[in-house]
Amino acid sequence: MIKKIIPHLTLFFAFALSALSSEQRIICLGDSLTAGYGVQESEAWPALLQKQLNKEHTDSKVINAGTSGATSAGGLRKLPWLFKKKVDVLIIALGANDGLRGLSTEVLEENLQKIITSAKKKNPSIRIILAGMKMPPNMGKEYTSKFEALYPRLAKKNDIELLPFMLEGVAGHPKMNLADGIHPNSEGHKIISNLIWKVLIKKDL
Repeated sequence: MIKKIIPHLTLFFAFALSALSSEQRIICLGDSLTAGYGVQESEAWPALLQKQLNKEHTDSKVINAGTSGATSAGGLRKLPWLFKKKVDVLIIALGANDGLRGLSTEVLEENLQKIITSAKKKNPSIRIILAGMKMPPNMGKEYTSKFEALYPRLAKKNDIELLPFMLEGVAGHPKMNLADGIHPNSEGHKIISNLIWKVLIKKDL
C-alpha cells in the first residue's frame, strides 16, 4: 500500500514545487520615460521596481518594454511579441509622445483601448495598471483637458487600476529631471518607481 502511495506523493510535491517556482511576468510598456532615456538601465524605474520586488522575495520578473519615441500605436504593435509568453501584470505607460506631437486624443484612447482589450483576450486574469499622463499648458486648455480625462475614463470602463499621473512629483521639478526638462533623471525615476510600487502592492503578487 505504501509503495502505491509514494509515487502519488512524489507527483504531488513536484507539482507543488512547480507552482511555487512559477515566475510572474510584469511588462512595463512605455516610451522613453520607461526605457530610461539619459540614465543607466539600472536607474530606470522598471529596474528599480525589480529591486523592490527582490527585497520582498517575490518571484517576479520585470521586463522593460519601453522604447524612446514610442506612441500608443507603437505600443499596440509590440503586443504580439510581448505576449509570446504569459503576461501576469501589464503596466501601460503610453501617451506622452502622442500628446507632445498633438496627435488626436480620440486615436490615443482608441489605441489604449485596443491594448487593454488584446491583453485581456490573451490572459483573462491579467492585471492591468494604466499610468496616466498630463500635457503642458502650452498644448491648449481644450487639448490638455481632453488628454487628461481619457485615462480615468479608460480605467473605469475596463475596471483596471489607475495611477492618475505617472510624473507626479517629477514634472516641473528641475532637480528631478535632465537638462531637457522633460526626461526624469535618476532621482526622478526613484519617485516614479515608488508611485508604481504603491499601486502594485495593493494586491497580492
